[in-house]
Amino acid sequence: MGVSLTKGQKISLSKDGAPLTRVFMGLGWDVVKKGGFLGGLFGGGGGSIDLDASCLVFDERGEMVDEIWFHQLKGMNGAIIHTGDNLTGDGDGDDEVIKVDLSMLPASVKSLVFTVNSFRGQTFDTVANASCRLVDDTNQKELAIFALSEAGSHTGLIMAKLYRHNGEWKLHAIGEKTAGRTFHDMMPAIRGTL
Repeated sequence: MGVSLTKGQKISLSKDGAPLTRVFMGLGWDVVKKGGFLGGLFGGGGGSIDLDASCLVFDERGEMVDEIWFHQLKGMNGAIIHTGDNLTGDGDGDDEVIKVDLSMLPASVKSLVFTVNSFRGQTFDTVANASCRLVDDTNQKELAIFALSEAGSHTGLIMAKLYRHNGEWKLHAIGEKTAGRTFHDMMPAIRGTL
């Protein structure tokens, strides 16, 4: 099990002196179960919620050089791949996954910002058990997990930033609430994390 991160925490991702080459960011969530007599009688399902994970790529000047999301599933010449859009949050484990081959990223790439938002405008009051986790894709070892437990009327969340510092990759758990149906609506807040 990886390091359980708290909001604002930063960790180094070097593994025994060897550089990481391939990782993935997995996002999982469930729908809040409805209470009450009928909810308890019939399993309490609250319907579905369509959350969308995105990865935004920035250079050392803070300029966005690529965007990987449900409208563009591949970026950075194949170095970053979104495995597909989950429209419901049903099932266990990761609902959406973004794979990154760090060894293929040009040296000019400084940071990758991972966001999640509700395309249909459903608020995070309807989301339960949301988390993001960073996994070493070469051995499937979980490096870090960040529980996104803050419910509220927001429709977007800046989850985490993977960034280079002194030639080493680090992870910053951000957890900043935002508003927006896509990452485009969240750009002022995203730029504030760079």
